[in-house]
Amino acid sequence: MTTTSQPKIFTLAEFLAMPETKPASEFIAGSIEQKPMPQGQHSRLQLKLCNLVNDVAEAAEIAMALPELRCTFGDPLAIRSPLGRRSIVPDVAIFRWERIPFEADGDIANVFEIAPDWTIEILSPDQKDTKVIRNILHCLNHGASLGWLIDPAERLILAFPANQSPVELSGSNQLPVLAGLDLNITVDDIFGLLRSPAN
Repeated sequence: MTTTSQPKIFTLAEFLAMPETKPASEFIAGSIEQKPMPQGQHSRLQLKLCNLVNDVAEAAEIAMALPELRCTFGDPLAIRSPLGRRSIVPDVAIFRWERIPFEADGDIANVFEIAPDWTIEILSPDQKDTKVIRNILHCLNHGASLGWLIDPAERLILAFPANQSPVELSGSNQLPVLAGLDLNITVDDIFGLLRSPAN
């Protein structure tokens, strides 16, 4: 008779006590899953998206975009359910200014125990889109207003507005952004960020 060992179920406390990994690992329903190593297109889009948002939102104290930020939130009693606590690392997490945790001295806090207002994930080659979509939905279930899933290979973006059906956008389609941001951008504009400035 053969026996198969069950994968170890971790607690969130056990996970958070572990050293950080590179690339980052995420805690989802008792299991630990490491994100893929970012490649060129992923890194370029992540950097430029943070810059785009921060250029129009940070000085005016409207919002702030942060790359690879660990966000730990959810229902602590719903251990194995989709609403349970997760510790995820969105590629870009955007927070409205009034929700950003700051220390008493004015420094930004290290620990974020809230969902971003807008979460952006950039699909890496060979990464499962369902896992990424589940993280976006987790954010939406805990107060996020908007999620994007950017697929560089397909040149399309799935937009997930809160309380609405996802929308597949491509080409010259205008993208939804966080309310209050003066940012008009199309799918073509996003993928144009991948090109060399000389082209």
